[in-house]
Amino acid sequence: MPNQQSQHRGASSHHHIAIIGSGFSGLGMAIKLKQSGENDFVVYEREGGVGGTWRVNHYPGCACDVQSHLYSFSFEPNPNWSRMFAPQPEIRGYLEHCAEKYDLLPHIRLNTEIRTLKWDDDQSLWHIEDAQGHKSTATIVVSGMGGLSTPAYPKLKGLETFKGEMFHSQQWNHDYDLKGKRVAVIGTGASAIQFVPKIQPDVAHLDLYQRTAPWIMPKPDREVSATEQRLFKRFPVLQQGARNLIYMMLESRVLGFSISPRIMKLAQRLAIRHIHKQVEDPALRRTVTPDYTIGCKRILISNDYYPALAKDNVDVVTAGIREIRDHSVITEDGTERPVDAIIFGTGFQAADPVPRGTVFGRGGTDLLDSWNEGPEAYKGTSVAGFPNLFFLMGPNTGLGHNSMVYMIESQIAYVTDALRLMRKKELRSIEVREDAQKRFNNRIQSKLGGTVWNIGGCQSWYLHPVSGKNVTLWPDFTWKFRQQTRHFDADAYRLESARVRRTKTTKTRKTRKPVTLKHRESTSA
Repeated sequence: MPNQQSQHRGASSHHHIAIIGSGFSGLGMAIKLKQSGENDFVVYEREGGVGGTWRVNHYPGCACDVQSHLYSFSFEPNPNWSRMFAPQPEIRGYLEHCAEKYDLLPHIRLNTEIRTLKWDDDQSLWHIEDAQGHKSTATIVVSGMGGLSTPAYPKLKGLETFKGEMFHSQQWNHDYDLKGKRVAVIGTGASAIQFVPKIQPDVAHLDLYQRTAPWIMPKPDREVSATEQRLFKRFPVLQQGARNLIYMMLESRVLGFSISPRIMKLAQRLAIRHIHKQVEDPALRRTVTPDYTIGCKRILISNDYYPALAKDNVDVVTAGIREIRDHSVITEDGTERPVDAIIFGTGFQAADPVPRGTVFGRGGTDLLDSWNEGPEAYKGTSVAGFPNLFFLMGPNTGLGHNSMVYMIESQIAYVTDALRLMRKKELRSIEVREDAQKRFNNRIQSKLGGTVWNIGGCQSWYLHPVSGKNVTLWPDFTWKFRQQTRHFDADAYRLESARVRRTKTTKTRKTRKPVTLKHRESTSA
């Protein structure tokens, strides 16, 4: 893909719309803007190419855990997926293809990390500054920064003094040869269960530090035959049918997660059977069997993780880490294990996706100060006190059972409808009302109270570390979310007219009262 470098930056210091991120969210938003006739927009991307998480995560074995026919844009099917669960290079290639096909490259500013967004109430503009100090403005900002973008590291004594190689799975060092090395893997999340089986045959020894065992189900993966690919290409309705079947199959899983958690007992029996089928050693079986209800943490899928742990050169260590020394790891029981490299499979800061000092709304309020009990938004999209700012994959839009691309497309439709109203009514700004946001999130938290994520007996990255609230997941059917976001419900917002603001600057402005427009496109569900 051609490299859109920063020479474009000076072309315009103001855009009507600024999009942050070029993963599924950012590219999907940009495509829909172009299709609606909007061309005054820019996409800021901190990396050297598009793809978001599917560009920066390139560790061995990286792949999607949702079937590719569903984990793709509904308007851009790909008949050429090589497997049911596509590997990372194919997904990255798919997103690069979308950027090229829909002529987005002239709008994309690569190697541009946004450091601050500040709302100017007098001008009704967002002031944007990047990591190099370049400044620009936008009337509207759409954040496509995913929740799984900022790596999480454990706080371990002595970590800064370690003399060997050390990296997070998201920042995999492919130049470091693991062959014959003693490797410590810290963490047993979705990334670790993918890369551990890939590196196990090469390393001299692997210590896997497990704090909590994950529940793992068999992965129903297979190659997509050349015949299937030809049929999908010639008869797109067949691929659409396959997509619909996958969607319905995955959607049914919400019954166990959210509607009736007792159903999860059946899934738990299947997961235990998977352990017994792949692990012969009774001690290892006990070690890798979780002690919490399945679904409380993210359910993982793998066919090669347990066999890798059973190899002679692998030890699963459950004792906590006391400290890191120059060339070793010391556990709480006093055991010292020599190590050449440490790899962190410790996931991401999903519950705190936006760093402090990044986004400032009305009155200079830091976004994190409005989120003192954890992130929340109206329909995962709008935050009171932050006009003309939309989040894609925002708070409580994550899923434990279906494709995030479906949720992203639902939010894009909602934002697109909001922008259509702004043009039609000549609105200067729109801002969700605090009472509407509060009512919405009260309903969400009430719904979450009876789900497996809140009653399953575990601590997970779904929960905010301070408030304990589940700020990550959508607790219902995804089609209900789409129903709620099908139209922009302006009655939940404060709408400021550009005409009103212009009038207020005339000589007669002292005799006029501030005006708030009310408009009803639909009622929120």
